[in-house]
Amino acid sequence: MRTSAFERSMTYAVLALGTVLTLYPVVLVLVKAVQPDAVGASAGIDLGNFADAWHQGEFSHYLLTSVIVTGSVVVGASLLSAMAGYAFGTMRFRGSSVLFYLLLTGLMVPSEAVVIPLYFQLRSVGLLDTYAALILPQIAQSLAFGTFWMRAYFRSTSREVVEAARLDGAGHFRIFWSVLLPMGRPAVLTMMVLFFMWTWNEFLLPLVVIPSGELLTAPLGLALFQGQYTAGTSLLAAGAVLVALPVVLFYLVAQRHFIRGMVEGSVKG
Repeated sequence: MRTSAFERSMTYAVLALGTVLTLYPVVLVLVKAVQPDAVGASAGIDLGNFADAWHQGEFSHYLLTSVIVTGSVVVGASLLSAMAGYAFGTMRFRGSSVLFYLLLTGLMVPSEAVVIPLYFQLRSVGLLDTYAALILPQIAQSLAFGTFWMRAYFRSTSREVVEAARLDGAGHFRIFWSVLLPMGRPAVLTMMVLFFMWTWNEFLLPLVVIPSGELLTAPLGLALFQGQYTAGTSLLAAGAVLVALPVVLFYLVAQRHFIRGMVEGSVKG
């Protein structure tokens, strides 16, 4: 369907406005991060803010904790979601529909509603202030979406490919691991990017389950840095850039597969 010049102009205007509104806070933080932080300092660029924020805020410790937690959640949740999605997408067994929709209730329950009961459960088994308290609940929170996402992919795969693999003597594990999963790389990487962003930016759960503050993640470390280490906005902006940088780099590395997975998912959906 052809569009008029006015409609195209309005579309570009709306997209340009959305781009400006989205990029303005990012550019503002980046500019502030390289401005001199000392009172009365002359205008210019001070890249030393990043080193000062790194040492004063002890971001090496916080980022290491976030890398361990996020990597474990992404790997664990992606593997479990892929296996559950394969089962719901390719197999038919008694109660599969009921079990799937029961699993989807996890998408409708906000994490804020369960974080306090989760705190008491973890305390009762002695898991507070441990990596398990950070990793296991976030894997569980990711499973509902991950299973839904991977089920949609496995249901869209070619039945001929599966039947050909079965004729060659492949079982369910061989079909899952060697045939269908490599074909679904865009879908898997899209899911992993989403898991990475959600886990890295999680704030409330680490705040509640790490009461001693020994295993603070990067977002919590940034909040602590703001309150205790500096009143300078340039150092705070530099710390924010350090915290956000791993997410940006991970997305840039996987963006081609991420966009392809999102497009294929929207078309198949």
